[in-house]
Amino acid sequence: MVTRALRRPTSTWTPERQAEAVLAVLRGDTSPELLAGAHDDVDAEDVRGWVARFLEAGARALEPARPEPRRAEPGRARAPARTSVMEPGDKRVCRDVTEAVGRTPLVRLNASVDHYAEVWAKLELMNPMGSIKDRVGRHLVERAAADGRLAPGGTLVEASSGNTAMGLGMMAAVRGYRCKVAVRDRTSAEKVRALRAIGVEVEVVPSDLPPEHPESYNRCMARIVRETPGCYFPDQHNNRENNEAHYLTTGPELWEQMDGRIDVLVCGMGTGGTIGGVARYLKEQDPGVRVVAVDPVGSVFHAWFHERRLGRPGSYRVEGLGDEALIDCVEWDLIDDVVQVSDREAFHAARDLARRDALFVGGSSGAALVGVRREIARLAGRPARIATVFPDGGRGYLSKLYDDAWLEAQGLH
Repeated sequence: MVTRALRRPTSTWTPERQAEAVLAVLRGDTSPELLAGAHDDVDAEDVRGWVARFLEAGARALEPARPEPRRAEPGRARAPARTSVMEPGDKRVCRDVTEAVGRTPLVRLNASVDHYAEVWAKLELMNPMGSIKDRVGRHLVERAAADGRLAPGGTLVEASSGNTAMGLGMMAAVRGYRCKVAVRDRTSAEKVRALRAIGVEVEVVPSDLPPEHPESYNRCMARIVRETPGCYFPDQHNNRENNEAHYLTTGPELWEQMDGRIDVLVCGMGTGGTIGGVARYLKEQDPGVRVVAVDPVGSVFHAWFHERRLGRPGSYRVEGLGDEALIDCVEWDLIDDVVQVSDREAFHAARDLARRDALFVGGSSGAALVGVRREIARLAGRPARIATVFPDGGRGYLSKLYDDAWLEAQGLH
């Protein structure tokens, strides 16, 4: 292209004239030096400054619009707008703690798996309340508040191993609700104390009651709901909005972080929400993704998947996985295999992660690692990209799986 100097103007350099000059430079019609040579009242450095400011302003104008925070009316819950996948250049500046939920890092496992295996773990302990259930708590509350199932100033009630309770407690504190939860007596003391610290009312339920007992973990909610007029019971075990939370956020994040190349997903199965939502999203992108669920010995899921029989549930110590009865959030059609993991395997695998890869995680993450190792053995050296989810951190289990005396007392050392 032939460059040419602009005609010498007779007027001053107004913003409009500056813009005209910048566009001429960007088109290649002229250069800062040619402009300076043609005009006595401007030099090349001035023109380069105009170009730089013009490009900066253009970049800002192309950024996605961020809605202004709305002032909530007294007693009315507000749901801030957000995207479900990570945005390049996001500075992670949040208007309240609920906006810090999600977009958790993906970390490659090294010393804790065979050297040839490519395994990536999503670290959900990086959520504000410390677990993947922050996603569920936020989604369930925002959905219910939006359609009127949850009234302003109402009470949230739920049965939880502790993590969903923390997510709901977060929402209760920020949005002005009460929160009452039932947890099994095997829930760690650290979790119970944390729940009470953020204002959650906690009822501890015996874990040795049979499923049909009215005060068992899965049935005591009927009484709690009766005793709490006007409450909202999300029912995370049977409410597919649990799965939807992960379909909208965890699944897309994982797919993006793995660059759309996932051969196997290994994921613990508790309520079924995480594995259901993530598996559905991944299989929609690539039907060839293999989904392996991890179930603790003592849960009924493994026998149901492999034999379609409902065995008698047994006791187990790992938290957040398995169940004593079939529940509605489990999407069996999305699962390709279910592997069974003992408490001892799960707890020692978690300790391996802490000591070998500096990943300080809970027992359910250890169980996921055992599932990953089983899948690596099945592959027998064949290359594969394996993704897994580590649901929470190890600080909630210092008095249990990270305590040698506790392991010894449980016969798990």
